[in-house]
This record gives sequence, C-alpha cells and structure tokens, in this order.
Amino acid sequence: MAALLAGDGARILGEAAADATWLADLPQGDGVAIMASIKPVDDQQADALVFRPLKVTLGVGCARNCPPNELADLVRAALANANVAPSALAAIGTLDLKADEPAVLDVARQFGVPLRLFTAAELEAEAHRLENPSDVVFAEVGCRGVSEGAALALAGKTGQLHSTKTKSANATCAIGIAPDVIVDLPGQARGKLSVVGIGPGQSTWRTPEASRLIADAEELVGYGLYIDLLGPLAAGKKRTDFPLGGEEDRCRYALEQAGKGKNVALICSGDAGIYAMGALVFELLDRDADAHGVSDAARRAEVVSTPGVSALQAAAARAGAPLGHDFCAISLSDLLTPREDIERRIRAAAEGDFVIAFYNPVSRRRRTLLAHARDVLLQHRPADTPVMLASSLGRPEEHVRYRTLAQLEVDEVDMLTVVLIGSSHSRLAQLGEGPRMFTPRGYSRKIDGDLS
Repeated sequence: MAALLAGDGARILGEAAADATWLADLPQGDGVAIMASIKPVDDQQADALVFRPLKVTLGVGCARNCPPNELADLVRAALANANVAPSALAAIGTLDLKADEPAVLDVARQFGVPLRLFTAAELEAEAHRLENPSDVVFAEVGCRGVSEGAALALAGKTGQLHSTKTKSANATCAIGIAPDVIVDLPGQARGKLSVVGIGPGQSTWRTPEASRLIADAEELVGYGLYIDLLGPLAAGKKRTDFPLGGEEDRCRYALEQAGKGKNVALICSGDAGIYAMGALVFELLDRDADAHGVSDAARRAEVVSTPGVSALQAAAARAGAPLGHDFCAISLSDLLTPREDIERRIRAAAEGDFVIAFYNPVSRRRRTLLAHARDVLLQHRPADTPVMLASSLGRPEEHVRYRTLAQLEVDEVDMLTVVLIGSSHSRLAQLGEGPRMFTPRGYSRKIDGDLS
C-alpha cells in the first residue's frame, strides 16, 4: 500500500488478470507486482501480492460417517493435482442430505469457505453435464452425481468442470470453475438455530456471545415480551412472536425455519437451558417423526446453545451470596410435573438442608404449593431462616425484599418472583450497603484449625 500511494505503480500478472478488472485503474508501473491467479504461488512470486478470483467451486460427496480426514485428504490431493490453490475456492457444495455430515462440515471449516446445499432434483438437473453419471447413485439418493453435480451447480449454467470426480473408499470430490467471479452463491446455506438465554432482561446482564448470535440471526422467535427486552438489538429483524403456553409450537417453528436454511435465534429469558426452551428443542429433535417430532431437514440444521444469567443467579447477586454453599432449584409449577413429584423434591431438599430457589412459585390458579413448601421447610430449619423475594430482576420495576421463613406469605409472591430460601446456615446481615443474605461455606472452621 505504501508503494502504491507513493506512486510506484503496479503490474498485474497471472492467468486471471482479466478477472481483476477492479485493479485496472491502478497506476501502472514496476513498483508492486500483483499476481491474479487461481494457482498456487511459487517461490519466485513470493514477494507479490496475490489476488484470488473466487470462481473455483468444489463439489463433495461421501458415505455416512465418512472419516473427516479421508475427505479432507482427498480434497487436498484433488486441488494439488488440478494446480488450484485452496484459497481460490468460492464455496463447497453437496447434497442437502449431507447437511449434518461431520466430514463435510469439517472440510468446509478447514478451508474456511461457505457450504451450500442442493436438493437431489437440483443436482439431477446437471445430469446432462456430468462426466461420470451413475445410475447406482441415482437409485441411492435421486441424482446421478453428487460431487460433479454440486461443483457444476455452484459454477452456474455457463460454468464447467475443471477436474472430474475423484474418489476414495468413502468419499468423492470434483472441481468446477465459473467464467466470472461468483458473487451470489446458488444453493441453500445450512440452517442454524441459536437457543439464546438473554438473562433477566437487563442488557448489561446479556452475554456478548448471546448478543452476537442475536445480531447474526435473520429471524427472532420467542415470547413477545422477551423479544421486546432486546430493544435496539431486535430492530430491523423479522420476528415471530408466540404467546405463553405456545412453547412447543415456538420451538417447532424455530427448528423448521432453521431446516429451511435460515439463521434463527430462539429467545428465552434467563438461561435457555434452565426451565426454558433448550430442553424442549432437544426433545423435539430426539422424537421420532410419528411421535410429533420435526422434519429431517430440521434435524440436519445446526443447533447451538449459549449460557445466560439465570434468575437464581441474578437474585443471588442482588442478595449478596446466598448460594455460597450447596443449593438446588425447584419449579412449583404442576402444569407439566405431577404435584406428588414436586412435594417429594421439596421434602428431599428440606431434609438435605439445601438453599432452595423456587421458580414459578404461584400462578392465578395455583396458590397452595408455596405454602406447603414453607410448612415442610419449617419442620427442618429455623423459623428465622432468611428468605429473599425478588421480582422483575434487572428491569425498571425490580423489587427485592426479605422475610423470615415463618413470615413468608403467598400473597406477596407473583409469577415474576423468584423465592430464595436459605439453609439452616444462611444469614441476613445488616451491613453498610443494607441487608445482605449469604450462606457461609465453612471457611471459619478452616481458620480455627478444625479441618484436617
């Protein structure tokens, strides 16, 4: 750049100089050599800038569970034999049935290029241009060639095969070339579903990874309030809102949209894997199709989960350190869990002297389980055990208050409240910043020499 700005000029070299039309307006001279080529650069050209016109395509196919190294080695050998630099690849293509094939995904990652997927019908449309059509392949997947067909489909109607199909025991690949630089890639991208927990709602409690996944998404899916909490991060994006109670429809829709090749973010409050949609997403993926699962295309989409700040963590931070020793979380909603199971877990947590975070403590119709839990706990820990009630954490209407276990009243609690009940060792101390609830870990015993 310094030499060009100094006016030393440039000379465009290589067989692909005609593809470097955007370089034509550079001042001409001998100061800077720019090699425009799809070929590897040899030692004599090592001091040249290299321009790679992205017009080379790679089609791949493989047997199910093909070893990733086998396909990658086959591709490297094919590129070397064709005298094509890996950095000249515009994209890798394959049959859509291979969207979740580890070897295919690995080779796309290794070469750092987009993966594009084609249906069997789209690849069969290239049959008249194949050098090695196969009726055996057609009987298996519905097209007469995967690797050659994908290479040609990526290269476009005026593209051609640069190298015909080569194969190993479990894999095939072919190289195509387009007449011009490929700007718009044909085919479909592999879909992605990001299961995102945004924390209690405050943007500063949202992880950078969660924000990045949301920013990258084409479509946001979730309960409308949770998407609203994203504020400017959701601006300009397609959003599909679902009401409370529509959880399965919400997850199924998000998975099917990802199966169509879209990048979708499923928005949850707190941590998506804690009393949220994460478990339902994987349950739908695990169900058989005849058991109301999802389509095969949805199963082939990429699914990633990112951690979020759960309500119990947010409440604990506001309180001080009530989770400083062993704790558990129990949902008091009997909508999906039998009441007798919830009561059994309450008894076990009470007998184990755990700090307990109660999620979904009450609803309009469900008012008795929290009182039952209080009464059971009073049989196992002191009446003055500290209790924290935290509502709408991280939002302008946040409300935190403290009670003793004996003082806990159901009418003080609503659906947006997390109830943290201390163990027999938890304390509520009046400190300079106000009341602080904490559960000692036992360090005083170590200091006093009680620990061996």
